[in-house]
Amino acid sequence: MTACGLDFGTSNTTLGVQDVGGFRLLALDGARTTLPTAVFFDFEHDRTTIGQEAVDAYVSGVEGRLMRSIKSMLGTDLIDADTALRKGRISFRAVIGTFLDLVKARAEQALGGELGDVVVGRPVHFVDGDPAGDAAAEETLGQIARAAGFRNVSFQFEPIAAALDYEQQVAGEELALIADIGGGTSDFSVVRIGPERRGKADRAGDILANDGIRVGGTDFDRDLSLATAMPELGMGSAMKRAGLLAPRSIYFDLATWSKINFLYTAKAMAELERLQRDSAEPGKIERLIGVVEHRQGHALAMAVERTKIALSDHEATELALDWGDGDLSLAVDREALNRATGSLAARIGSRIRDCLADAGVTADRIDAVFLTGGSTLLPQVRAAILAEAPDARVVEGNIFGSVGLGLTVEALRRYG
Repeated sequence: MTACGLDFGTSNTTLGVQDVGGFRLLALDGARTTLPTAVFFDFEHDRTTIGQEAVDAYVSGVEGRLMRSIKSMLGTDLIDADTALRKGRISFRAVIGTFLDLVKARAEQALGGELGDVVVGRPVHFVDGDPAGDAAAEETLGQIARAAGFRNVSFQFEPIAAALDYEQQVAGEELALIADIGGGTSDFSVVRIGPERRGKADRAGDILANDGIRVGGTDFDRDLSLATAMPELGMGSAMKRAGLLAPRSIYFDLATWSKINFLYTAKAMAELERLQRDSAEPGKIERLIGVVEHRQGHALAMAVERTKIALSDHEATELALDWGDGDLSLAVDREALNRATGSLAARIGSRIRDCLADAGVTADRIDAVFLTGGSTLLPQVRAAILAEAPDARVVEGNIFGSVGLGLTVEALRRYG
């Protein structure tokens, strides 16, 4: 059996092993080592797919249920709640289990052998300000991983794993700030690294501080959606009764991936129809009804995510709202993204300051800032991070692979 490192992320998943060529990530999605964390229950063909195949099936119009951001259920009361499929219901715990079962099977096929022990990455805080919920989340994920067939299951903080990956390439002693901004959480570590430290059995003294916050790419998606798409669907619009506005909760659900399905019920549709009757701007509510009636909420969320990603490289782009009654295209620029998500970036910067304070170091002592995680590509996020250690060297990690590689380094240390 081969030991491995598993980065089960909110948006993407990787799995790494060590072989004669060193540490490497296994191909989990065709030839790709990065697998979108997505599960599609295909009602037409009565099968379950994961990764890009799952997303493509949903986008192509295959009847079924697409689930993403499933990691965000850990540490919440929803983990053992069930959700509807065409034939019966399934718990979110079982959805995560299904995903990890298939990930392990794909990895073993790519490896040509059996996987045994695993080090699983975890955020510094699954749940902010809730130690009991945090412990429950780790215990639940461990149970699911063992049920998937992994033998010994242990955990490592994701930013520490990223630090172990970075340490493989440094030539001298450094004090590094690790910033891992993923789909669901932002995690930070202040760590001493260096070639002579790699072989140490106990690295506790090298880890000066860890911190994190439950802010990630999906939060940026939600806030961008609320600022751009949702007003076109009636959010903030006036009701016939003076002083009343359309209720925000409906739009928050539509902008939050894990809650979109709550709107696909007869009760929710009846509420939307009442809202349209009471609205002073019924045309916007009609557009909202069209999105929900045609079950295009997840497609809208993906369009907003693509808009966010495009604004990482371009100053402006278009957001197409081509569902419901009539098509609509919105011009969205980077400044709009910055306005919508500025408070999130500020919270990231604030938590880094806390981490440096916990480590007992000032910003000028940080030699390098190591960036990993897809949300570090957002200019505003990057600026918020670098402002906390402005004199440090900036090191670009493997955006989607550093954590998985570092977990593999740790798996070798723990399990041989």
